[in-house]
Amino acid sequence: MEYGSIEREIHVDASAEVVFEVISSPVHIKQWWTAETELEPTAGATGELVFGERGTPEAHIAQITVVEAQPPRLFSFRWVHSPGAVATANNSLLVTFELTPVGAGTTVRMTEVGFREVGWETAVLEQAYREHSTGWDYFLPRMGEYTNQLVSSR
Repeated sequence: MEYGSIEREIHVDASAEVVFEVISSPVHIKQWWTAETELEPTAGATGELVFGERGTPEAHIAQITVVEAQPPRLFSFRWVHSPGAVATANNSLLVTFELTPVGAGTTVRMTEVGFREVGWETAVLEQAYREHSTGWDYFLPRMGEYTNQLVSSR
């Protein structure tokens, strides 16, 4: 296996504007990705994604930096899972959401790259790749379901 990138694509029955809001707004991120954040959806913004309850041993904190924010078509960020580290091209993974309007809905193409570039030894690389693949297989459908529920409740 190459372990170079993870690519997923789903269709969401909502406009690209709504989908962009769901993937980039802290209020919505908490609902589908279960992470607390105070991130601004603008290029260069930095913050943390907190999975679990902050301050507990189970909490997992990732540093995040927005790379591109072009509403309603593109949102990308770098994230690093080292406490206190700033996400850079040399130590982080790059996640990109490309949004394409299709009829009344939106096709969401997510890619995550950088696994080999961070310099992990083989066992760590393989484990991280598997965990992220499994994570996106779980969380992207949740994002789609949450977005569809959000649209139907408006």
